Amino acid sequence: MENKYYQFCLRTYQNEYTRCFQKLKAEHKSPVSNKLAEDFDREAQKSAIRIAITKALRQFPDEPVAELWSAIYRAHLFRKSGISDLETINKVISADQSWKKSSGHAFEEMVKELASLALYGTGVEIILQRDLNTLIKAGELANEPRDISWLKEQIKANIFDLYGILTIEGKKFCFGCVQAKTSIRDRVTRDREPSIHAMQSFFWSVVFVLDGDFLRLPKFVSMINGGSEEFRENGWHGMYVLSAKETNQRIYPLTMDFDIFKSHALQAAEQWQKRRQWFDSRWIAVTS
Repeated sequence: MENKYYQFCLRTYQNEYTRCFQKLKAEHKSPVSNKLAEDFDREAQKSAIRIAITKALRQFPDEPVAELWSAIYRAHLFRKSGISDLETINKVISADQSWKKSSGHAFEEMVKELASLALYGTGVEIILQRDLNTLIKAGELANEPRDISWLKEQIKANIFDLYGILTIEGKKFCFGCVQAKTSIRDRVTRDREPSIHAMQSFFWSVVFVLDGDFLRLPKFVSMINGGSEEFRENGWHGMYVLSAKETNQRIYPLTMDFDIFKSHALQAAEQWQKRRQWFDSRWIAVTS
């Protein structure tokens, strides 16, 4: 028997994929080559994943995020392979790889979209790495040369997924580095180190996580909050988790309105602008 989320996620995913693909095709207004069709396919599936998880989280706000994400995963693999049996589709390697690539990008874009809605009109925004690269290349980032040099290194190494931007009197400054992970369990050690480097360079460093199931283990909580023999210092200024229910020091539950993130982003932007010399790893946002 299908779980209660699957049909909703399947229908939402398929509708958005078709809508986006047909829109891209119509905008092209000429015969579509195989290469262009592949590009349209990638864009449409990213949009389908992003829209499906956003709507599913709103439709089933009290259900496990991992279950919703798994349902969308099955919908994606069904479209790619035509197979609906879970044991069989897990063997469809090409579809599985396609999911891993597209779902990560879709989650990043979902974070950007929802953060942008929450922060609209505040002078603070969250942008994708490629958008920061465009600002730097166009000479439109007003940070000091040392900052820009450091940010270029992060972009080259593909370290962070998104960045926090503060606009002051028409000038754009990068003040934050953001990671967005569907699941961080297998990568937490690797992702923690660049976050620490960002905080040492006086940037705000936070991470969004879709599935926080790994946080049941004290080791991972310590990697974020610090305070253990192995991990004395915190690894991020904050972690925002869609599946979390309660705040645990620097680990925050995230709802679709992004209210807690908005509050913290504005506090971080002010700290970076006015008191950057004290903006180190010990800084923590005030949560009302």
